[in-house]
Amino acid sequence: MVVGDNDDLRRELIEFFHASALGGHSGVHATKQRLARSVYWKGMQAQVRNFVRSCHVCQQSKYETAASSGLLQPIEIPDRFWSVVSMDFVEGLPKSGGYTTILVVVDKLSKFAHFLALKHPYTVATISQLFLDNITKLYGMPDKIISDRDPLFLSNFWKELFRVHKTRLAHSTAYHPQSDGQTEMLNRCLETYLRCFTLEAPTTWAKWLPLAQLWYNTSHHSSLKMSPYQAWEPIRDF
Repeated sequence: MVVGDNDDLRRELIEFFHASALGGHSGVHATKQRLARSVYWKGMQAQVRNFVRSCHVCQQSKYETAASSGLLQPIEIPDRFWSVVSMDFVEGLPKSGGYTTILVVVDKLSKFAHFLALKHPYTVATISQLFLDNITKLYGMPDKIISDRDPLFLSNFWKELFRVHKTRLAHSTAYHPQSDGQTEMLNRCLETYLRCFTLEAPTTWAKWLPLAQLWYNTSHHSSLKMSPYQAWEPIRDF
């Protein structure tokens, strides 16, 4: 839809696609991509840039991050959805409804992610059950899990996962203790999203997790040239 020469309407549209829970206070490119799915006007890019750069919430919540030191191992591109997943934890959060940690699980092909809240103390059994309830019941058992957690933890996690499935550990399955730059970047994006929407009430972050997941999965991904949601379900879009 082409928007006419109406500055107030254009500003309202930019504000919605940037500052709403679905907009997620994303950067210039992601905000423009989400806006462009629905509307167009000449000079839209410049107006989006000016709006985002002057957003007070973004200025308060975002900061520059240096690139991770060390070498990241290259990760092969899987040929099936949810056959290879990465698993990581966002920790050091204020307690929110009893939750203190976020388990982040990402499909390495579509980049589709799940954000799952955890309470301390959590165990391998707790995480395995959470994984079963939210991942394997929807997508089946992955062939490979990539994580930089302790190898012993991952080994015990696999054994527990197969135990709750009442299935023997197959030789084709594997856990890979490995650093993953994409997952680390996703974690930073998730933390920034939560800061933006909980500036005045940091202990409410757990309530924002479902919206954070929707925001991330419907945001344009540079390596996909589309959103994870579009890659996973191309017949639908947000």
